[in-house]
Amino acid sequence: RYGEGEDVIRDVSFQTPAGSLTALVGSSGSGKSTLLRLMARFWDYQKGHIRMEKRDIREIQPDSLIDQISMVMQNTYLFRGSIRENLCFGNETISEERMVEACQKACCHEFISALPEGYDTMVGEGGATLSGGERQRISLARAFLKDVPILLLDEPLSALDGVIKESIKEKIKEIARGFKLTTVIVTHDPEEALTLSDKVMIVNKGGIAQFGRPEEIIG
Repeated sequence: RYGEGEDVIRDVSFQTPAGSLTALVGSSGSGKSTLLRLMARFWDYQKGHIRMEKRDIREIQPDSLIDQISMVMQNTYLFRGSIRENLCFGNETISEERMVEACQKACCHEFISALPEGYDTMVGEGGATLSGGERQRISLARAFLKDVPILLLDEPLSALDGVIKESIKEKIKEIARGFKLTTVIVTHDPEEALTLSDKVMIVNKGGIAQFGRPEEIIG
């Protein structure tokens, strides 16, 4: 709950094994993004536990916890600086080859290469000089570059469509399963959940309405 208000999340229990993709599906305000932020410990919870490898995340130092998580938020934010600096933020030792490979998976290498300064092109505060879809793809590439066991994605494809969207869906599945990541995806789109995930959780009014394999839940 927030402050002394009513419970926002209640009676929620589920597991997200390594190498699997779990989709949280529901309408706006149902609690999907709140659950995602609780997993990253952006907020603390009053009751219950969130465990990573059987250890309550409140027992883990915040810096250590966030070092094990890669996130893509719905409202993508880029820092003022070059695209390269945004991609390699916190890990300046990343090789050019690895950076380009991540951008190819996120379908942003082509448009970055076409910019006047390529990867050294400067972007405004918040990425103001780029479109929403371009910012989102750079954010996905940044997430792919972070070598961590947990991938949390909040509406990662909301600004994309067509061939690019389908291609990135496949890359998310390939990376999550190939590298045995624990991946949780928030989406309001049942079809997206069906094609992306191994398990779907329908979130409604802060609780779980349904949880199971996509074909068991979504017609």
